[in-house]
Amino acid sequence: MKVSVDDDRCRGHGVCCTLCPEVFELSDAGYTVVETPDVPAEFEEAVRSAAGMCPERAITVS
Repeated sequence: MKVSVDDDRCRGHGVCCTLCPEVFELSDAGYTVVETPDVPAEFEEAVRSAAGMCPERAITVS
């Protein structure tokens, strides 16, 4: 599984960082950065939850 964040849509709510800090983190500017674009199997469910709960729908899972 791969994950990415649309920088133009992200507003820095941080929901994804709370749900899966192993994959997502906030940059110094306050927006989400994907630290692990190739998601390890043990974090796939958390990443899917983060994508589904993103208020801006900025996270893409493929």
